[in-house]
Amino acid sequence: MAASTDSTAAPSSTLRHASGNILALFILLLIGVLAFSIRLFSVIKYESVIHEFDPYFNYRVTQFLTKNGVYDFWNWFDDRTWYPLGRVIGGTVYPGLTLTAGTMWKVLQSLNIPLSVETVCVFTAPVFSAFAAWATYLLTKEVKGVGAGLTAAVLLAMVPSYISRSVAGSYDNEAVAIFALIFTFYLYIKTLNTGSLFYATLNSIAYFYMVCSWGGYTFIINLIPMHVLLCIVTGRYSPRLYIAYAPLVVLGTLMAALVPVVGFNAVMTSEHFASFLVFIIIHVVGLAYYIKGLLSPKMFKVAVTLIVSVGLVVCCAVVAVLIAVVASSPTKGWSGRSLSLLDPTYASKYIPIIASVSEHQPPTWPSYFMDINVLAFLVPAGIIACFSPLSDASSFVILYIVMSAYFSGVMVRLMLVFAPAACIMSGIALSEAFDVFTRSIKFYAFQVTEVSTPWDTVSASTVVVQNNVTEADKKEDLLKERVSKKNKKKEKENVEKPLKKSQTEKKPLILPVEASVFALLLTVLLAAFYVVHSVWAAAEAYSAPSIVLTSHSRDGLHVFDDFREAYAWLSHNTHVDDKVASWWDYGYQTTAMANRTVIVDNNTWNNTHIATVGTAMSSPEKPAWEIFNSLDVKYVLVVFGGVVGYSSDDINKFLWMVRIGGGVFPHIKEPDYLRDGQYRIDSQATPTMLNSLMYKLSYFRFVETDGGKGYDRVRGTEIGRKHFKLTHFEEVFTTHHWMVRIYKLKPQKNRIRGKTKKSRSKTSRTKTRTITKRNPWH
Repeated sequence: MAASTDSTAAPSSTLRHASGNILALFILLLIGVLAFSIRLFSVIKYESVIHEFDPYFNYRVTQFLTKNGVYDFWNWFDDRTWYPLGRVIGGTVYPGLTLTAGTMWKVLQSLNIPLSVETVCVFTAPVFSAFAAWATYLLTKEVKGVGAGLTAAVLLAMVPSYISRSVAGSYDNEAVAIFALIFTFYLYIKTLNTGSLFYATLNSIAYFYMVCSWGGYTFIINLIPMHVLLCIVTGRYSPRLYIAYAPLVVLGTLMAALVPVVGFNAVMTSEHFASFLVFIIIHVVGLAYYIKGLLSPKMFKVAVTLIVSVGLVVCCAVVAVLIAVVASSPTKGWSGRSLSLLDPTYASKYIPIIASVSEHQPPTWPSYFMDINVLAFLVPAGIIACFSPLSDASSFVILYIVMSAYFSGVMVRLMLVFAPAACIMSGIALSEAFDVFTRSIKFYAFQVTEVSTPWDTVSASTVVVQNNVTEADKKEDLLKERVSKKNKKKEKENVEKPLKKSQTEKKPLILPVEASVFALLLTVLLAAFYVVHSVWAAAEAYSAPSIVLTSHSRDGLHVFDDFREAYAWLSHNTHVDDKVASWWDYGYQTTAMANRTVIVDNNTWNNTHIATVGTAMSSPEKPAWEIFNSLDVKYVLVVFGGVVGYSSDDINKFLWMVRIGGGVFPHIKEPDYLRDGQYRIDSQATPTMLNSLMYKLSYFRFVETDGGKGYDRVRGTEIGRKHFKLTHFEEVFTTHHWMVRIYKLKPQKNRIRGKTKKSRSKTSRTKTRTITKRNPWH
């Protein structure tokens, strides 16, 4: 009978396992659809358009790639940016996003699906958000099982922090990089659990794709060595750990060096040195464990002393070489962004161009609730759940959440790295909580069914089974009597061991049924609140493209399409070779949409060039004209929000122009633009502020918009200088809502012969004076 029951149980368990896998696959498919569809609000509410600023450069590069091919892309010198310097695109861009979208477009064209390059670029981020959700499932499954993996995948599909960077139209590097980040971590954990060289090789390839996609790959190459070192220090070294780490360092570094924008930085910068140091340490530890299996304990002590000595000498030599390599660098081999992460005050002190970017600022506490919502309260519970039991995989996830939480507190942009870790921890916490609650309810329901079953309803078969059990017990007693005393002692020892093990085993947690039901309902309520908040964030907060603005009032919805209006005017009313000067925020859009040459753009690789533009904007009209004229500038573009209340205009960014310009040209001093330490544009503003080019270009004819008052809706005050004329610039175009204003440099006046003779006669009568030509930079 036992054989028959086992034979019937095996097919049922196999069927249950197969049906569970099919159900999990179906749920994953729905999660992918959810992740894709929740990011389409921007297309539904507005139109299929590229968002923000950097995505326009990526779109322009993708257009060039699909039109000219890969080889021309690597060798492309763009003469329409950073005039007169230009930019080598193939050697200064992370090509992962561009190559991915270009490949997708090529595959669709081969399948006779006629989608434009712009359409593919718009929907790349939603597609890869589904891939990221599936990668999150695989990673969390390796840590805590299928239930936790499905929960984490659902949370990531809807987390607002990730939605903000992956809505349709957000064609930026993070669109594919977050998937590459999570998938690399999954393959590392998979290799750590299995010890397979196949997964280790895939891990190196995934890391290579991450290097191609985003500069945040340095987070991976520092986090994994930290975990390896943690495992070594806590005595958790194993051959699987070596297989998971060593191929990643060797193959990953070699492949990373193939990316032109990285090149020898993969072995020459301080961000990568930790991986090499841990690489040496793990080889020393691995050699020690290998020798331990070959030698006796006494010889092993001698060998360990020798190995440690040699290892210390090698480590010291490597450290000395690294110090010698980076000693010549003023930043000791660290990039400016890396130093700003290690020291949050570094950028504000030494590199104002980094500090001026809004996404490089520290986040506020409300931003955490906005971007991850209730997950902020579930993360601590997930960390506690990872400690029972603690494994190599769970320790890695704990380290991931701790490090990403720190970096997200330094730079708001890195909330994007923190969001997957928060989803993983919250998925583990919710899965464990659901297990406890449902187990408690099932236990109570099972007890109720046992009590409510009367004795009369017990079938006769149960009695027969009990009789068979008693007969079997009698036979076992007869056999035990024949066994010798020695065998009895052995049997007692063998029986006592499993009993002790069963006693030491942890009993499952059973809660009162009332508490379980209440907690289950509360968890469902929190989940519903998270869903509502995520949908609202996707539909309202993060769906609007920055190039098309909207506002709601009593009159209804107002659409401000001034940016595209201005770029269209530049494209149709200026010469193709004309140069346009603006603050660097609008460089990518001007080049991509107006097809005009710009002086600076969002790449911000040349601080001196940006400081030159900042100095011109901060200077009076004539010196500013001389600076722009020396750069062959024909038009100046200014963004102004005082009429409609657009707060991200150039007047609010003006102090950063002063700081960046003053960092290179000392005659520009920030206190000259402040009144008692306050930034003002009203009647109390300083003369330096009122005479600056930015002030004049922004507020020229501004009093005509409100009957002479000149009330600035952003600053909430009347301007200090209302009536003035421009002598070296002329207004050529202002958009419908006054958000973008374009000015043209007036040509230099011709000399009048009579005036020059009079001036010579006057100078001959007076004392001789030495006249030096004024330097436009000072």
